[in-house]
Amino acid sequence: MINNKSYKQESIFKPKNLLREARRQKSINVCNIPKICLLDPDGDILDYLVESKQASPNKCWAGYHSTMYEFEIEGTKLGIIANAVGASFAVLLAEQMFVSGCELLISITSAGIIKLPEDNPEYILITKALRDEGTSVHYLPPSEFAHLSEKIVTLTESVVDSAFSNVSYGASWTTDAPYRETPTAIQYARAQNINVVEMEAAALYAFAEFRKKNVLCYAHATNTMAQTAGDFEKGELNGSKKSLELIKHTIQAFRRI
Repeated sequence: MINNKSYKQESIFKPKNLLREARRQKSINVCNIPKICLLDPDGDILDYLVESKQASPNKCWAGYHSTMYEFEIEGTKLGIIANAVGASFAVLLAEQMFVSGCELLISITSAGIIKLPEDNPEYILITKALRDEGTSVHYLPPSEFAHLSEKIVTLTESVVDSAFSNVSYGASWTTDAPYRETPTAIQYARAQNINVVEMEAAALYAFAEFRKKNVLCYAHATNTMAQTAGDFEKGELNGSKKSLELIKHTIQAFRRI
């Protein structure tokens, strides 16, 4: 690990300056994206929204490496970016979203099952994530876990306790090398009472703590790392409607702020 981090120093390279130049080059007007945004690493939610004509490109997004769409849930407008796989890409987008008008970022991704809680939920609302990736160390000093803020844990109690009962709080292992999920690493994660493995949460939570932003991550427990045939199935429409229902409940919880 490189020991040259100065956590109290601001970066020379700032997302707002990058977006300024992107707007100039792309002739994009200065305007805000929706206050609530969604990262959809699998891309299934956006595919469903586009195919059902519920989403259209957002005209304010100026990021170089992605396209933002917008859609509505019960009159609330959301921005969504698909295929944001991996810690570094997710945080790159998060930085740009929050200087573009985002106030709440939700990530919802497929995850490999390590050891689910006793109630066998379909979704895990990640409260802590094992920092087995590289991005988080640029935001927070090294530690074993990155954590969801206590404020968001309290706000989301209604989501976990609601009629939408296939959600539980839990822990994840965030890796940036999914094809190095060895038996030893999995055994360690299981011993730490980790429920699932995914690729973004630890870095997003480190970013959120450092920047003091609202970020929460859901893991859709869909697979056993392809150890059996027929893995990675999410159900009807690749689970998109169920995930959108979860997002709806989450938005309702945040309206209490």
